[in-house]
Amino acid sequence: MESISIFDMLKIGVGPSSSHTLGPWRAATRWIEALKTEGVFDEVTSVSVDLFGSLSLTGKGHATDIAVLLGLSGFDPVTFPTEKINTTIERIQSEQVLAFNSEKDIPFSSEKNIIFHRKFLEFHPNGMTFHATLKNGKKQSTTYYSIGGGFVVKEERKRAKKKIEIFSHFPYPIQKATELLEYCQAKKKSISEIVFENERALRSEEKINSKIEAIWQVMLESMYEGCHTEGTLPGGLNVHRRAYDMHEKLISDLPYSNTKEWLDAIRHTEVKFRQILKWVSCFALSVNEVNASLGRVVTAPTNGSAGVIPSVLMYYLVIENHDAGFEEIKKFLLVSGEIGSLFKKGATISAAMGGCQAEIGVSSAMAAGALTELMGGSPEQVLIASEIAMEHHLGLTCDPIAGLVQIPCIERNAMGAIKAINACEMALESDPTKAKVPLDKVIETMWETAKDMNHKYKETSEGGLAVKVSLSDC
Repeated sequence: MESISIFDMLKIGVGPSSSHTLGPWRAATRWIEALKTEGVFDEVTSVSVDLFGSLSLTGKGHATDIAVLLGLSGFDPVTFPTEKINTTIERIQSEQVLAFNSEKDIPFSSEKNIIFHRKFLEFHPNGMTFHATLKNGKKQSTTYYSIGGGFVVKEERKRAKKKIEIFSHFPYPIQKATELLEYCQAKKKSISEIVFENERALRSEEKINSKIEAIWQVMLESMYEGCHTEGTLPGGLNVHRRAYDMHEKLISDLPYSNTKEWLDAIRHTEVKFRQILKWVSCFALSVNEVNASLGRVVTAPTNGSAGVIPSVLMYYLVIENHDAGFEEIKKFLLVSGEIGSLFKKGATISAAMGGCQAEIGVSSAMAAGALTELMGGSPEQVLIASEIAMEHHLGLTCDPIAGLVQIPCIERNAMGAIKAINACEMALESDPTKAKVPLDKVIETMWETAKDMNHKYKETSEGGLAVKVSLSDC
């Protein structure tokens, strides 16, 4: 069985898209590593990039060209200061010189050397080919595919996968939800405990904790930044940032000066039903407004759905359990990451393959299951919650206006978060022995729906809202 860590599902990166931004960025850095391994990096005199399919059709709106330039420059999406992105890109474009891996200057024209092709490659809709010309005139080309959630593969993975999956690193190898449940029942452990044991097969407990702390800190900071940033989003749609206004009304005049004090302040605000809805929506909107501005977020499981999991976790911390701390955050992320991996193994987390059901739908299922465990639900109820959340996202299309991860993407995170909380509540009141629809069947159905969905509704901006509303309308 394939071993997928929760840290594969929850990655720190830069917005606005894990498939179109983080993936191509990582592909560029991987290509450079390959050139170095082959001993030809120092021989490179020029480079160019071909972008295919969905990467081409919505690449400009998703900042794919920007991500490629930053990757070719050798920067790390986890650590590169996002405030330097614009000046870095402007320098490359004005000087028409690329500091290749920040080691050597080569001539580069963004318009001529990054080519957008409408053609779709057979292996996956998000294909890209990197080309290098060497001093001796020979050319070297490598094709990568951004398959969702920041994952990048070569086509050989299809042939190599059978060999790879035989050698699972995990003591509890899991391909389906039924297998996860069987381990929980046999070992009398919660889902988070089973997942934690698997993670310990890959790294120490100290390392697991430090990585989880880093992920939560980015989630918290993205919510904080989104709640404290005014103005409009870049890209031409002139979308007003709503999280700031909502936050101003909700937080009132409570004093705070940093994220920790902010968290404490929110815990002391009014918690009527309407305020809860507003807070959850505010948290979700804030993250995805940061994402839409090329800010740093956590793919959960993608950038386009990055707001669901932090907003639902924040709901638990500020509404349900004021005494909760790192242990609860850890459990939440362990469970959500595992549920996300089930969808990746059994279906897809790529909107270019499955529409937005593969992003918001999956993130809502991840959050619903994780919240259910924290609320005292059994492993069976955790899976019921995930099933309920996904069941009511089946068939959700991806039709971003102007190819931007803004409309309807940002609002969908708020809706996905509310659905996750609702799914949790229904699951907690459910008798697992009377459940009718297993999570595995919903995952299978999602994949069948994805394959049947018209390509116009798979992140191409060729159907739905994307053709009903244009930049000129805004």
